[in-house]
Amino acid sequence: MCALAMAALAVCAGCGQARPGTVSLGAVSALAQSRSSRIVVVVLENAEYGEVIGSSSAPYVNSLARRYGLMTQSYAMTHPSLPNYLALTSGSTQGVASDCTDCVVSARNIVDQLEGAGISWKAYLEDVPRPCFLGAASGGYAKKHNPFAYYADIVRSPARCGQLTGFAQLAGDVRAGRLPTYVWISPNLCDDGHDCGVAAADRFLARNVPALLRELGPHGFVVLQWDEGTSDGGCCGVAKGGHIATIVAGPQVRRGARSAAAIDQYGVLGSIEEALGLAPLGGAADARSGRLTPLFAQAPRVR
Repeated sequence: MCALAMAALAVCAGCGQARPGTVSLGAVSALAQSRSSRIVVVVLENAEYGEVIGSSSAPYVNSLARRYGLMTQSYAMTHPSLPNYLALTSGSTQGVASDCTDCVVSARNIVDQLEGAGISWKAYLEDVPRPCFLGAASGGYAKKHNPFAYYADIVRSPARCGQLTGFAQLAGDVRAGRLPTYVWISPNLCDDGHDCGVAAADRFLARNVPALLRELGPHGFVVLQWDEGTSDGGCCGVAKGGHIATIVAGPQVRRGARSAAAIDQYGVLGSIEEALGLAPLGGAADARSGRLTPLFAQAPRVR
């Protein structure tokens, strides 16, 4: 296996405090192909569909969209960021309408479901200074992009909270072939596009998604999801957070699949839950929220 590059952060001119990471998950050829299936969710920031799909600033993302599956009518729930992250993990914005850093949510979430079903999980958060860090920010890490840090039954459990860890752990788990079944990835404020734009997010994905694809296993898939757009475009009865890109890649995704069926972030969550054999939470149970299923050759079953 090849050594993992863990170089110091490089300077990102004009990006504010956040800087791009240089962590690479390694050459694909150096990784053993996984026999276990898993779902990987990578959340990027603040771009309307047309700023990503068809953009020369995102060559890697567009190559994935052409090769795998693209939902062309995908919408975020609202503005700003945090409520959308809660929607993707609990099927509700939980009444949160800001990027608060001191609020706590007492609500059933996907971690409750995963642990109840004996399914392994972990959230990998770039630039988080240590596992279970609950501060508002550190370097390029922002709590508002880590929904798990808001659920009372996660932050009050040392074992659960310890699963909120950094990219060094991600690199180690990929190299050792021990990624959990449910993987959440939040890049830092530069690598997710928030501070440094779509091109920076594209470079991050190009460095790391190939290794993640290798580790999906025979039935797994990766979801690339932007948290919100720049408009108030919406669908599905409740979504009004902008027209966003949602790309799905994996061995069972139809090559070059595109679906114009409407889907919101509750529908993305519901698709993941159903692939794991879990009941949809909250708004994910509403048929209007849509599903990722049209992109697959057959309905995914990860367990």
